[in-house]
Parts: sequence; C-alpha cells; structure tokens
Amino acid sequence: MIRTTLPALLLFLAACGPARHDSAAPPSEVTVITSNFQDADPTDWPGRSPDRYPVHGIDLSRFQTSVDWGQARANGVNFAFIKATEGGDRVDPMFETHWRGAGQAGVMRGAYHFFYHCRPAAEQARWFIKHVPKTPGALPPVLDMEWTPTSPTCTLRRDGATIREEARIFLDILERHYGQRPMIYTTVDFFQDTELWRMQGVEFWLRSVADHPHGVYDGISWSFWQYTSTGLVPGIAGRVDINVFAGSKQAWAGWLGSRMQ
Repeated sequence: MIRTTLPALLLFLAACGPARHDSAAPPSEVTVITSNFQDADPTDWPGRSPDRYPVHGIDLSRFQTSVDWGQARANGVNFAFIKATEGGDRVDPMFETHWRGAGQAGVMRGAYHFFYHCRPAAEQARWFIKHVPKTPGALPPVLDMEWTPTSPTCTLRRDGATIREEARIFLDILERHYGQRPMIYTTVDFFQDTELWRMQGVEFWLRSVADHPHGVYDGISWSFWQYTSTGLVPGIAGRVDINVFAGSKQAWAGWLGSRMQ
C-alpha cells in the first residue's frame, strides 16, 4: 500500500495546476491497498489487463445485500460507487446502508443515478439531490446512461442530440448543487449510438468486459474502467462489479485532491 502525506500531495497538485474547485479539501492521507479480488468468469485479456492498474474499487446496489465493509476495504476496495436513485421516483433500498458502511470503513464513496429516458433530466436531477447528501469528501456524482430494453415501463430510444442535451442538463444541475462536475458512466453500444464523445468537458467511467477501453472506445479518455460484473471480493456476498482507476497511486492521490469537495 502507499501512504501519501498532505505536503507531498500538495506538491503534486501544484505541479499539475490548480484544483478544479477552490473549496476542494484534499485528504490528509491517501492509502491505496492492493486488491485481493477474484473473478467468477475471468476474461483472457487480449490487450492491456486491468491488473496493470494499482487502484481498484467496486460499484454496487441493492443486489449486494451483505457487505462487511471493513473486510472489503482491507482486501483492496479503495473506492465504491453506490447506486442511489433511478428515474424520478425510485430510491435504491440499500443506498443508505452502503453509504454509511463505506464511509465508516474509510472507503472513498460516490453515488450514481440510473437515467430513465422517459422522464425529464431536470426532474431526475432533483430526485437525486433529494436523496443523496452533500457529504464533504464524497467522490463526484455519476450519471449512469444506458439503453433500457428490458425495462417494464420505459424502452424509449431517443436520438443522440436529445440524449446529450438531457445529460448536459442533469450534469449542470448537479454541479451547481454539489460543487463538482459529475461523471458519466456508460456502455459501448450506448456510447456509440448516441455519440457521447461529442460532449465537451465530460469525465467518463466506461464499461468494457472483453477488452481494454482504449480500443473499444476509440481512444477516448477515461477515469474509471468497469472490467467485470462477476467479481469476487472478500467481505461481499455474491458477485460484484469491479473497476479500476486510470492512473498510478500518485495520480489517484492527485485526482482525489482535485475532485473531492
């Protein structure tokens, strides 16, 4: 693991330029624990493996009902993105439990919203704000945008220009409230169909379970990569999504300093 003290972190940030927000408070110490994860259905990576990245974490929702956050943290869960809301009227029933548990265990945590294409973006943004606290030190909020072909209520497929505008509205509202720009999580087909690459100033969290994102997403820049949905993590019952951060341990410390409140 690596421990980065506050003076060293400040020197790193100074070399990289000013933080995104003047109010951002970098953590006094960033500890990266090497992951002790397995995969129930591992991929024979044709290119760059996720193992080359040192900072691993998870995302989870109501499907992960039993989590020993202390054990998960000790085995390399350095961050967690937790599902909070969906559409304009659904709250994940495990959100508060996961949010509290991750925080108590010292896991860097952020919340995400699953977007419904049948509701206005502004309405969904207000729903998220209503249920996700403005917590100092939280990771940036995430807008999860995918097609929903199996939804019982909304299978609408809007054109790319409309979807990009709806995403912009959602991001703008959350940025004004939380003080930092949200990220977008998406899948390969949705990214290509809606031409999300046309959006300016967007930080991406990308799903790619068969190859490295660099080739799958045509070289688009990304901060997080979801590389499996069949991860096995000590402390978490059943399978869970596993992700990596795009850079080194030092880059992780710098990213946290610039992105956290």
